[in-house]
Amino acid sequence: MPFFDYVILDQSGKEKKGKMEANDVETVRSQLKAQGLIPIAVTEETLLNKEITFGGGVKPRDLSLFCKQFHSVLAAGVTVINALQMLSEQTEKKSMRKAIRDVQLAVEKGETLASGMGGQPQIFPPMLINMVEAGEASGNLDTAFERMATQFEKDAKLRSVVIRAMVYPIIVCVVAVAVVILMLTFVVPQFMSMFDDADIKLPKITLAVIAVSDFMVKFWWLMLLIIAGIVIGLHFYKASDTGRMTLSRIGLRIPLFGKLIVKSSAARFTRTLSTLLAAGISLIDAVEITAKIMDNQVIKDALIEAKEEVERGVPLSEPLEISGLFPPMLYHMVKIGEETGNMEAMLDKVADFFEDDVEQTTQVLTTVLEPLIIVVLAVVVGGIIMSVLAPMFTLYSSVDKM
Repeated sequence: MPFFDYVILDQSGKEKKGKMEANDVETVRSQLKAQGLIPIAVTEETLLNKEITFGGGVKPRDLSLFCKQFHSVLAAGVTVINALQMLSEQTEKKSMRKAIRDVQLAVEKGETLASGMGGQPQIFPPMLINMVEAGEASGNLDTAFERMATQFEKDAKLRSVVIRAMVYPIIVCVVAVAVVILMLTFVVPQFMSMFDDADIKLPKITLAVIAVSDFMVKFWWLMLLIIAGIVIGLHFYKASDTGRMTLSRIGLRIPLFGKLIVKSSAARFTRTLSTLLAAGISLIDAVEITAKIMDNQVIKDALIEAKEEVERGVPLSEPLEISGLFPPMLYHMVKIGEETGNMEAMLDKVADFFEDDVEQTTQVLTTVLEPLIIVVLAVVVGGIIMSVLAPMFTLYSSVDKM
């Protein structure tokens, strides 16, 4: 779903800006009015008007620390307003510090904490806002923050495991490409003049390497433009609905990595859903909130469809199974949870299983990819070296015969 920037008047008549993910402009206006806010302007966020920030993004570990600190001060008997004041002074990240101060101002004017946090959607995700709202309604706000601290901590750990699995092969590939470029632009040209002076017939592989090297030396600027164009094009394509869906489908089909994406998504889905249900949030709302935090668009759409089926009275396990995306263990355990009425416990067990499975899968990936990448690098670099050495041997042989 696209994001929309909006300008509203709050209950005190103060103008505020924010951002919301929704299907269309009317949905945004309806949700804002439902919160007692007056929408002044709502515009869809595009690549041209998207706000660009450097280093201001809030990560799961930032949110985990925020929730831990909030839980600690509330458990100590500190009021919400004083807690917000303390946290704003302790937070180092500027974007988050400003958001906490804005929430504090909103609470001081009579808004609920959930409402104030809802005005900062670029910092506080819907899951946290809904948990806070449920905590305020039940009088267990400190417990809500404690649960969310655990949730964000597990989410951060899961992300770091997945990132580690992907970073290593990327670094090795970048180093390999850099080595090949250096050889083609600096090493090979030094031998080209020698081959030109010598009256020998060069092998086809040597001619091919020389042609590539000559092109890279003469048209390096064109290659930089092509690379920049590809990077920018992918960025624009990924930002579009079609591109996001296409890249998500491709990601799921990549050997090993596709399974890792599914398993990590299953772990996040079950852990988040369990946390929300334990807080008293309805299954429909919990599935909708969980769908929004999914990174893969295909999986996100499958969960949105599952939510719509649940609204029609269909058990959650059925659309999860029909989607064909999730491992059988997930929807079987969900079905057991539905039948026994113990959904939260079942989801927690599934989340534990998939989190361990993701860690094992990343180890397998590293074990498989490390020798594979080294072999590919050896073949490429070895091929370039042999393409240079082969005519050198021919040249030396002709000199010995003279």
